[in-house]
Order: sequence, then structure tokens, then C-alpha cells
Amino acid sequence: MPGTYRKPHYVYIVKCSKGTYYTGYTNDLEKRVAAHNEGKGAKYLRGRGPVKPVYYAKCRSKNDALRAERAIKRLTRAEKARIVRSVERGA
Repeated sequence: MPGTYRKPHYVYIVKCSKGTYYTGYTNDLEKRVAAHNEGKGAKYLRGRGPVKPVYYAKCRSKNDALRAERAIKRLTRAEKARIVRSVERGA
């Protein structure tokens, strides 16, 4: 619908305090990272904070973001690290 505001959808990777990566989906990136750092949300991240966002991609729809999340979760740690390095280099 023209003129209708739709929240953006994101797939993201955060780096945990011990160097592990976590991938997720959200429609409010800042709020989600804050929740992770408060120990709320994903059980995997409890006790692994603070987390630092190291990658995110804006997606056209929730389904696209969920598909991207699944694809990233299937990657090896080395492949995820390559994505993060490419963002850090500005590629």
C-alpha cells in the first residue's frame, strides 16, 4: 500500500565476549542487541555477553531475513568470520 510504513527486517551477526558468533533476525536491531546484552532473548547468549554487532543486512521482507538467517547459520565459523572481515574492510 502506498504511504504505509513497514518496519525493516534484518539478519545480523553478533560477536560474543569469548569470540563466538550468533546469528539472528529482528525488525529492530538496536533494541535486539540491547536485549541480548541484558541477558534477554536467545538462551545461547545468556552468560556470553556483552555482544557486539559485527554484521547486519537489511532484507526486503521477514521471509527474506529468515532465509538469510538460516543460510548464515549453516555456514562454518570460518565462513562467518570471512563475512565479518569483509564488512570490517568495507567491502
